[in-house]
Amino acid sequence: MVQLSKLTLDEKIGQLFICGFHSQTPDEQIKTLIEQYHLGGVIYFRRNVSSASQLADLSHNLQVLSKPLSEIPLFIAIDQEGGMVSRIDHDGVSRIPGNMSLGAAGDLKLTEAAAALGGEELYKLGINLNFAPVVDVNNNPVNPVIGVRSFGEDPKLVAAHGAAAIKGYQNQGVSATAKHFPGHGDTAVDTHLGLAVVPHDKERLEQVELLPFRKAIEVGVDMIMTAHVIFPAFESEEIPATLSYGVLTKLLRQELGYEGLIVTDCLEMHAISKSVGIPEGAVKALEAGADLILVSHTMKDQVAAIKAVRAAVDSGRLTEERIDASLERILALKEKRIGQISDKAPEVTVPLTPAEESERILRQIAEKSITLVTDAGNNLPLRTDARTLVIWAEVRHFTEVDEPAHFRYTLGEALAPYFQVDEILIGSHPKSSEISAAIERSAEYSQIVVVTYTSEGRLPEGQKLLIEDLNQRTGGKLIVVSVRNPYDINEIPDVTTYLCAYENRPVTVDAIAKVLVGQIQAEGKLPVTLNSRFPAEVASI
Repeated sequence: MVQLSKLTLDEKIGQLFICGFHSQTPDEQIKTLIEQYHLGGVIYFRRNVSSASQLADLSHNLQVLSKPLSEIPLFIAIDQEGGMVSRIDHDGVSRIPGNMSLGAAGDLKLTEAAAALGGEELYKLGINLNFAPVVDVNNNPVNPVIGVRSFGEDPKLVAAHGAAAIKGYQNQGVSATAKHFPGHGDTAVDTHLGLAVVPHDKERLEQVELLPFRKAIEVGVDMIMTAHVIFPAFESEEIPATLSYGVLTKLLRQELGYEGLIVTDCLEMHAISKSVGIPEGAVKALEAGADLILVSHTMKDQVAAIKAVRAAVDSGRLTEERIDASLERILALKEKRIGQISDKAPEVTVPLTPAEESERILRQIAEKSITLVTDAGNNLPLRTDARTLVIWAEVRHFTEVDEPAHFRYTLGEALAPYFQVDEILIGSHPKSSEISAAIERSAEYSQIVVVTYTSEGRLPEGQKLLIEDLNQRTGGKLIVVSVRNPYDINEIPDVTTYLCAYENRPVTVDAIAKVLVGQIQAEGKLPVTLNSRFPAEVASI
């Protein structure tokens, strides 16, 4: 391991930062951050990816760029949670299911297998750090940012699946990250856009929010990511956990005994950038006990944060000993997971995993996850002799956790091998003209399936109005399938046939089709309570 005494103060400070950039080859932004500011890690987004082979080359080239300047390899990180938060969804890379699909499937061996499959592929792409799994307990139906990123609402279920995922990733040589400490599940504010508060007392937080993190620590998770959420039970000041000594040092380090790395969520999120600001946020996070500072997008903010930490050391606000304490943990993990970087470019074959092996795992999870909430209308299985219309809501707009996919595979396409169907595509936030056209077209059909998609807490008003109209016109015979947010039924309570999937990945859409035509049964257990009529059905673990 590199000796701390051989590093300059600027080299030490650079190792505390993970930053993003905007191209698919090393651009001036990332070159400057590595060469002039001694950057310790990079984070990828979809903007950095065009193919598996390109990404493997990029990872290698970044390490080669850094190598002559420092013996210390780069963390190369990504948010590859699976399901609807997947920065890589390109051909040749397995589309790993999201957490709520795994929670509904209720099989810990499958959860570990999925993470191992994802970890093996990330490793081949030169990615050594995954900001996953999410171990937040989603017990707020209108949570706009966690939702299906969680395994469910039961803390024990979340803890067990989180531990299985951590083992899967780390057994493949990729560091896992339990997030968002001490829990982002019971919030109704997206911290990308503002500050959230979790007001519960310590006893409740211990029983619910903290349980999965305790389990993650028990199984040796390499990193824990902070939440930009206020917890009055642990911190008297109105500051988010990311900046709280009471949360990061007293609770996480001292009370829970965590010895691994603490990484902040991105400081460019408005909960930090619009309150204390990014440079001050970086200093406060280190004062609180964080080891790694994440600044994902903007170079001027990245540089300002690095310079602010240097100024804080120069002024005596931060000591070099404090920097060294984090650096020791960083260097130890890099030596354990990354080791030496080869000058030889990687040889990447596509697909990264043999199709048979990948398909077997993904199909098994998908088919076990589909959840039949109600068929009080006795509308299933579909009648193959009826004129059938599918209305598919697709993602056409970008959010911080939701990006339009590179692929499109619809339920109409998945049903085509079984019988003739027609299909209309509308936006997930449909215009009035789209709604009117769908209603007019539907008059020609005796069997209608509407596929809903909600990414931000509540079913968009346009989808709600369309479903209410069609349900009335069909006399309650409408079939609704949600392909992200299971809570959609709360906005359309009169629907009598409601099926839940938790993502719209192709293998999941195929499984929905099989359930609809009666080829397989819906085996999924509802991992969250939808309302008093439809409580969670926690699978045995």
